[in-house]
Amino acid sequence: MKNEAVGTSVIEACLKAGVREYVVCAGARNLSIVEALVSSDDAVIWSHFEERSAGFFALGRIMDSREPCAIVTTSGTAVAELLPALVESHYQGRPLVVITADRPAEYRGSGAPQSIDQVGIFSNYVGGCVDVAEVGREMFQEWNGREPWHINVCLQEDEVARPVQASLIPFASRRENFDVSQLVHFFANYWKGLVVCVGGLEPEDREEVFNFLKEIKVPVIADAASGLRELLGPLLLADPERLLREASPQSVLRIGEVPVGRFWRDLEGQPEVDVFSITRTGFSGLARESNVILGEVGRVLRGLGEIGELGDALDMLALSRGRWGQIDQLLEMYPDSEPGMVRMLSIYSTVADSIYLGNSLPIREWGQFAQRDYPSENVRANRGANGIDGQLSTWIGLTHGLDDSWSVVGDLTALYDMSGPSLLDGCEASGRVIVVINNGGGRIFERLPRVKNMSEPTQQIVANTHGFEFEQWAQMWDMDYQKFTSTDAIDIEPAQKASVIELVPSAQQTKDFWEAYAKLTF
Repeated sequence: MKNEAVGTSVIEACLKAGVREYVVCAGARNLSIVEALVSSDDAVIWSHFEERSAGFFALGRIMDSREPCAIVTTSGTAVAELLPALVESHYQGRPLVVITADRPAEYRGSGAPQSIDQVGIFSNYVGGCVDVAEVGREMFQEWNGREPWHINVCLQEDEVARPVQASLIPFASRRENFDVSQLVHFFANYWKGLVVCVGGLEPEDREEVFNFLKEIKVPVIADAASGLRELLGPLLLADPERLLREASPQSVLRIGEVPVGRFWRDLEGQPEVDVFSITRTGFSGLARESNVILGEVGRVLRGLGEIGELGDALDMLALSRGRWGQIDQLLEMYPDSEPGMVRMLSIYSTVADSIYLGNSLPIREWGQFAQRDYPSENVRANRGANGIDGQLSTWIGLTHGLDDSWSVVGDLTALYDMSGPSLLDGCEASGRVIVVINNGGGRIFERLPRVKNMSEPTQQIVANTHGFEFEQWAQMWDMDYQKFTSTDAIDIEPAQKASVIELVPSAQQTKDFWEAYAKLTF
């Protein structure tokens, strides 16, 4: 017996829930869903052959549009490939809708081909899972529109699609109510020392946050993904990990995403420091007790009203000015070190309209050592779970069709997402640049005290040491390629088609830089 138009009913429900874009990984099981999608005049369809990369591409589309995006897969292990993107979406608070085709329910637990237990497979990383086997099932009634959502669709072999009749209903996000009274009280102890940590921000919140920081004039630690780092001038703290140990503040206000730096983790062992977070995700980012306001950052700050100037009670900014000078001197002394190359790269990247920073070392070194004179306001990253997978696919989804978009990633990050550039097929934008900082492995681990005390063979295993280069990878996806091994040689000229820039820092200069950096004193 034919199972009539269940796939069509799913797409109609998605359109009514405001889902405009769909990333399709086609297979035999989801053919009727794909057919229904193609019949819709309102659906925007992307396609890709690999589910993990496609999931991150869909996440990038959500980051760009601020609207839900759905990914459509066939059954079996194709479904499991979506978990990394759903984890990231969960911690970012992004409405990634997953539509997974499935064999009928009686196949579950049978071991039949392409049949696994898909219902509940994503656990608490989705807001809910709706198992659909017939037309008429309610699919979005309990969805809040701020978190991932799973629709599992049981389809017969002879499922028939009918043309989609529903039209898109524009997505309307639900706003949270919040109370700022505790936050107002939090500012009462500013005279004991207050530092503001600004993590990644949504573009629409940046102006409000900047105006707030100019008003209160306290020391600020700003991640690159805040888009405010170069705008803060003398309020921006250098070397915050050691500076906060030198002059420990009584209070820390976090605005936006969980900060990148080690100083945030150090707060776990400092219960005497009062921590308050304003965040659109509701995650505190700490295992210890702290206060959190869940809401759109700009709305919360507007709700505070006028706070007035609070100032730098612990004279941290004077210490910071001296440290910035020391850092600049070290970068001049070791220009071919990895930090030195990041500094030069940041100067070249001022021609970019947007910059995407990969996790691990790139986003950390950019925050510490990038130029501070020219604003780079459109800086984005995946900081939900801080993983290195799916970075290029997220960037391509986030910036698809946009000229002069740059991505800066490490070598292992590029290797994790080698199929990602195939998503550039059909993208007519020019000036797109992928910078791969190739230091031969995960060198971030070499700076951990525990790893430094391990044997050389153990260190190589931990670092995933390799000798790969990226020229053939660039050729495979028809991208231009340049390789630079010294700062003086760097000459980046974006072209019509995408370019891969491979930067290979000097291992010796990098070692010497970090040894000298560790000896700096205030």
